[in-house]
Amino acid sequence: MIKKPIVIVEDEPDIVELMTIHLEKAGFAVKSFSGGAGFLRFIEKTEPALVVLDLMLPDIDGLEICKTLRRHETLAAVPIIMVTAKGEEMDKVLGLELGADDYMAKPFSPKELVARVKALLRRHGLLTQEPRKIEIGGMLTLDLTKYEVTLNGSRIELTSTEFKILELLSSKKGWVFSRDKILNYLWGDEKSVVDRTVDVHIRHLREKLGDAAQYIKNIRGVGYKLEE
Repeated sequence: MIKKPIVIVEDEPDIVELMTIHLEKAGFAVKSFSGGAGFLRFIEKTEPALVVLDLMLPDIDGLEICKTLRRHETLAAVPIIMVTAKGEEMDKVLGLELGADDYMAKPFSPKELVARVKALLRRHGLLTQEPRKIEIGGMLTLDLTKYEVTLNGSRIELTSTEFKILELLSSKKGWVFSRDKILNYLWGDEKSVVDRTVDVHIRHLREKLGDAAQYIKNIRGVGYKLEE
């Protein structure tokens, strides 16, 4: 996760608290200001990763702060999400024209805010994709970011179909997936294969998994599940 703080410039304490809780829960460092003056003093010494900026502040207009950031020699590229109680289209257009990257009208979902923050940080190259891994039985690991499978630390070479089957089964451990559901996951409406094709891929997958093959269970007449 990034080391620079997400800065909230907002004068309503309840909203600040709500945003802070959700952003910190998502792993971000958060700094907040109830007015523009304190924020402008802060950025003289510290560069934020992203600014969540309210349009209606008690001292300095949010639009002026936005213009100040965009004219700043080193902070001009800092992502800005403008937040305001105003929902009129002209406010949104003006904010975006002055350099805001995104715009949210109150009330809004804190989860949506976090999603937009992450999207903006990724777009600016400030947030790399977090590794997504699934551990199975203490011996098998699926790295969904790198599309790799390791058995007791050693990499196993799987075909894309074998990997997708293992990913599906491990996504809901203990759930039974019918052959038809597996086929739909693999090929969707374009499938032109028979149910027994799944059995062939499962057999090849088990052969490659060695001792970990025991986790893939065949439910006779139904399909397959992964159970530790």
